[in-house]
Amino acid sequence: MGDTPPTLPSVWLQDLTWEEAQSYLDRDRVVLVPIGSTEQHGPAGPLGVDTYVTITLCEDTAQRRDVVCAPPLWYGDSSHHGGFAGTLSLRPDTLIEVVRDVCRSLASHGFDRIVLVNGHKGSNLPALTSAVRVLHEEELPNVIFAVADPLHLARSAAPTIKDVREHHAGELELSHVEHRFPGSIRMDRLEDPAIDFDELFGGFVGDDLFGPAPDGVDIIWSGAEQRRFAPTGSLSSSLGVSADKGQAYHDHCVGRLVELVDWLRSYEGPLGQEEQR
Repeated sequence: MGDTPPTLPSVWLQDLTWEEAQSYLDRDRVVLVPIGSTEQHGPAGPLGVDTYVTITLCEDTAQRRDVVCAPPLWYGDSSHHGGFAGTLSLRPDTLIEVVRDVCRSLASHGFDRIVLVNGHKGSNLPALTSAVRVLHEEELPNVIFAVADPLHLARSAAPTIKDVREHHAGELELSHVEHRFPGSIRMDRLEDPAIDFDELFGGFVGDDLFGPAPDGVDIIWSGAEQRRFAPTGSLSSSLGVSADKGQAYHDHCVGRLVELVDWLRSYEGPLGQEEQR
């Protein structure tokens, strides 16, 4: 299936009238739901990095495949960054209920291919997958849900793009935002924090989200604790930030999302089929 020109005045649901939304539903059922966060991203990254990431992934995918995007959710599970000014956080159970209500609303109008596009990496994922797993099992068996995140979308490409280990406020996510929102990254504030993950977490937590990982466990830290072991907020180097890296990373993720949309549109298997009793 080739790229198709948009037939609506915007890919964003909030920009459409209800009649335009209905005209979309008369021909398609796919919707992208961008979910991010408002949290510290070191001295170089704006608080909205994760939401900018998901906005641009959804928007560019939607434009390439003529699908619509729900309004972005600017809040996520960010309590572990709460020691830094400006961070806003939802409790996991609050995030779960918000996501469920949004999905219920979308499904009530006929959207039955719902893709949650998460820009907050692993921190939001437990809540998002729990929300839609229970919703699909108990309430919306005819809706196919997918949860997409660069943490998994870019698994094969990231190691060939980045120069150093990638963690919070690292070169890849900041490069991504700089590519699509030029000038938003404070290039004079890039840094290389000296954080020894092995010493800090006993060798159980990997220091590269896209690299080899130890046989590990999840170790939970609070916002106050992070402020002590990472006083600037960064967990990895951002010195290599560049728009070119961001474009390569972005294009790979969008390419995979485009493939996902195509698959959802053509899917005729057992998913989304209510059991006949």
